[in-house]
Amino acid sequence: MIRVGVNGYGTIGKRVADAVAAQPDMKLVGVTKASPDYGVEAAARRGYDLYAAVPDRVDAFAGAGIDLAGTLGDLLDAVDVVVDCAPSGVGERNAPVYEAHDTPAVFQGGEDAAVAEASFNARGRFEAARGADTVRVVSCNTTALSRLFAPLDEAYGIEKARVTLVRRGGDPGETDRGPINDIVPDPAAVPSHHGPDVNEILPDVTVDTAALKAPVTEMHTHSVNVTLATEPDPAAVRDLLADEGRIFLVPEGAGIDGAGALKAYADDAGRPRGDLWENCVWEESISVTGRDLYLFQNVHQEADVVPENVDAIRAMTTDVEAAESVARTNESLGVGLDSRLDDIGPEAAELAADD
Repeated sequence: MIRVGVNGYGTIGKRVADAVAAQPDMKLVGVTKASPDYGVEAAARRGYDLYAAVPDRVDAFAGAGIDLAGTLGDLLDAVDVVVDCAPSGVGERNAPVYEAHDTPAVFQGGEDAAVAEASFNARGRFEAARGADTVRVVSCNTTALSRLFAPLDEAYGIEKARVTLVRRGGDPGETDRGPINDIVPDPAAVPSHHGPDVNEILPDVTVDTAALKAPVTEMHTHSVNVTLATEPDPAAVRDLLADEGRIFLVPEGAGIDGAGALKAYADDAGRPRGDLWENCVWEESISVTGRDLYLFQNVHQEADVVPENVDAIRAMTTDVEAAESVARTNESLGVGLDSRLDDIGPEAAELAADD
């Protein structure tokens, strides 16, 4: 059993903790919190041992009547690997602590690539993490683009990719984020950081990215144009993407017209927290003109990196092959949305408009 700790029980950390706890070959030793807020109750309800992320705040937990299993240092000494899910920038400050305890660490995409020996994506760069002491799982947007580009590059070759990312302003609980009533280039300069970050995973893919922030909280939306080296058949592209376990083709007739409907579908499908671990590619958007492929995809920023963290742990600590790790993770989490949606005919879209 791989003994795992999660440092930071927030938006990503609580999801990674649940995912690790679901793995038959992993044991979640505990999670940390920086302060005794409502997340403590959620961790306790799941039976997770709680550690103080900041030793100086132990008294604050005691004052709130919360029992601790120890501090971050105690957790690091009890695990084979720690997953750092601290806010962006804090992971870099935590790195020397992990090194001092000789504990391998998985960082998140909010950190600079230099924080780790390798950047990681299960579909595009699994072996780079093999035996590494520090690994960075790339951001939600880079994860999604890597999952999309890897099979396209393998099947057709990518001459150049161009992506416009319309990013959510903040997660649902981030009341201090924005914009409130605007759409803002973020950054105004091109490319955004996403293109260079994709090249941390797929160095031979030429990609330009431009990003905007919008006053929404649900998901990111990508408008993708890929010039392929060989001319593809649209049906073959759909089949190629449908065969990718972490890509969900949203059927035209399903009545799912945006991020809100996608999240509602995930809720109704019984997904924890309404999570969408997959890229959600709008099937009807897949079109081809010559060698140019066009499509839209939506990315659940709170969830799509979660299975990648699980696979990164296996890559660092075992000799399990990439395909086997991905299959284990997908099965244990239930990755792969209901294929019965594929049977919905186009006429259903017209009927849904009357509902």
